[in-house]
Amino acid sequence: MVNFVEAQKPLLHFLVKRAGLRQQSVEIEPGTVMSLWVPKEKATKKKCPINNEIAPEGKPIDVKLLNGNGKDKKSRPSVVLVHGFAAEGIVTWQFQVGVLAKKYDVYVPDLLFFGGSETKSKDRSPVFQAQCLITALERLGVKQCTVVGFSYGGMVAFKMAEINPNLVHSLVISGSIIAMTDSISDATLERLGMKSSSELLLPETVKGLKALQSLAMYKKIWFPNFLMKDYLEVMFNHRKERAELLEGLVISNKDATIPVLSQKILLLWGENDVLFKVELAKDIKAQLGDNTTIQSINKAGHLVQLERPCRFNRLLKEYLATVTAEY
Repeated sequence: MVNFVEAQKPLLHFLVKRAGLRQQSVEIEPGTVMSLWVPKEKATKKKCPINNEIAPEGKPIDVKLLNGNGKDKKSRPSVVLVHGFAAEGIVTWQFQVGVLAKKYDVYVPDLLFFGGSETKSKDRSPVFQAQCLITALERLGVKQCTVVGFSYGGMVAFKMAEINPNLVHSLVISGSIIAMTDSISDATLERLGMKSSSELLLPETVKGLKALQSLAMYKKIWFPNFLMKDYLEVMFNHRKERAELLEGLVISNKDATIPVLSQKILLLWGENDVLFKVELAKDIKAQLGDNTTIQSINKAGHLVQLERPCRFNRLLKEYLATVTAEY
């Protein structure tokens, strides 16, 4: 039987390729591979990293291969779009990729245990995700970038900025927090009437998926049950590992610290987000200081980039035009 959600993937892949991106796998370390959509000029069929690594034939890899025809291409600012927990990269950012790719080098990674990214490591922390993504970007030749992180991806983005401020020039965070402390986790689950993060974010039934959809979106959209079943089959694989990611996300209050970040940060929020309320964005701004600004979008929930893509894209492009002028 045809899975209708799976059947849409070739169309989505076609649209992303038409925007000028190609899929690329990068080996981070033995047993750890990260899959990303990258500008076609940066993609290479070689499996070796492209910084200072050595090709199989014993010769350094020519970085001009990244420009396809060997000609120098004017460099453009790089923007990295980091997805949340319910879907892989290009599904999350399907309305942003084409718009941004006209002016920027866009990178859309799949975090570990999403899409084609996997690891044999037992580390499930957002720090490990951040370190792997930093390594992948460096091996793809990215020197400096703006990272746009949504939900779970926002926590990874914060870690990236903390670990490597030379790479991460600026941040855009949507519907996320700096770190998931046990007090925030407990309070959020109690408010939403959920027993665990896995019950909320890894639904096993159509009823559970509809509950997640209802919480994530401002406007209630009806989908037939067969589509919801198809979505469950396609988008929620690696359940064991993803449950471990959720466990690795929560830290004790006593271990929580506020990072000192030098980057300019935009908190771009759905005004009606019930998962991470806009009040949390105000708390983050108070913690991080004057380099942080807030923009909220009305009639939008947690999935603001999908619900109000035109408004989201306009605000995002305005911010990117400002911060990338400083590269």
